[in-house]
Amino acid sequence: MVRPLRIAAVALALLAAAVSSARAADVTFDDTARFLAGMQPSADSPLVPLTRDPNWQHHAKFFDNAFAQLEQRQIAKIRSWADVNLAAPRPTMFYMFSGPDFLYANAFYSKASTYVLGALEPVGAVPDLTKLPRGSVGAALYNVERSLGSILSFSFFITKQMKVDLHTNQVNGTLPILYVFLARSGKTIRNVEMVALDNKGGIHVGNDNPGPNATRGVRITFAGSDGEVRTLYYFSTDLSNQGARATGFLKFCETLGPGNSLLKSASYLLHSGNFTVVRDWLLANSATIIQDDSGIPLANYSAKQWRFFPFGRYLGPISEFPGRYQERYAELFTRAQPIDFGVGYRWRMQESNLLLSVRVPGSETAPAPETVSSTEPAPKPRPKRPRPPESVPPSSGRFFWFR
Repeated sequence: MVRPLRIAAVALALLAAAVSSARAADVTFDDTARFLAGMQPSADSPLVPLTRDPNWQHHAKFFDNAFAQLEQRQIAKIRSWADVNLAAPRPTMFYMFSGPDFLYANAFYSKASTYVLGALEPVGAVPDLTKLPRGSVGAALYNVERSLGSILSFSFFITKQMKVDLHTNQVNGTLPILYVFLARSGKTIRNVEMVALDNKGGIHVGNDNPGPNATRGVRITFAGSDGEVRTLYYFSTDLSNQGARATGFLKFCETLGPGNSLLKSASYLLHSGNFTVVRDWLLANSATIIQDDSGIPLANYSAKQWRFFPFGRYLGPISEFPGRYQERYAELFTRAQPIDFGVGYRWRMQESNLLLSVRVPGSETAPAPETVSSTEPAPKPRPKRPRPPESVPPSSGRFFWFR
């Protein structure tokens, strides 16, 4: 009986070793994110051999340099500004028209425990990179670099370019960009789940079908250097009035609010009558709103419900968005405090504007602010006057949708 027992013990040990080896060979979400971000994956990751490829090593050097410059030029300064000016941030932050911009969401609201991003761009996919055909990994890395070019240089995505960049490879959509920003922000990804919202705002995980008007998204669980577990949601959703009414996205957001909101390089969409639903939702469900002038028009805020703290310099919209100059904004910014970073379409430090709007305590039940009718004509352009140099590089087309 001794020999069979020994054989059984050896077999069990070999089985345990095989299981352990199989687990060690898994490509984790976090290692994938680090690899795409140009950072070394864990020592036992199957992705390690791919880091010996000259394409990846060039990619890593490029991102090391680009993110170091961005950290020094903007991100560290934004975090310092937020630490001084946001005394009691809420657990949830909302970022509409965001694209995959977790980088600035985390910079402004680093203490949030739940991040909700919403934009048109699809979630996409990041397959097992070790199973891609030869040469595909290098192409994927180059595509990620292209996708991040404008935000690394100018603080916003150019939507027209994203429509091309996020669809041209097996590694596609917003997911690989979210991975890069999480890794480069010092986060460790614990889990990634595909999710969908039904029309009542209920969340469904995996392959569960919530109905024809489902809003597709992803839920990423991650931890920072403090070890605290946080959640990032990104939903691909139409935020126009028709889209907002047809889906459960805002109903889902309402279960997490009130929260803090960020609006940056939002194409002045909230100035038009076709985005009044999401505009009014933000005004009703935000404790604070950080925005540049492309966000909610000042005329839509109720002075009884909000206190305004302007920072930077208001020079009006860039030439791609004529007719969006705000006299009240200009008057408000005559008493603005300086900022030492650039943000938005006018991304140069001396040209940027940032407005912090803080809801007056107890005003949540006050009457809704008067809003501009959707039939109101667009404001007439101001007479031409000398302008500072444009902050956005010239486009090859006649019009860009910026974000």
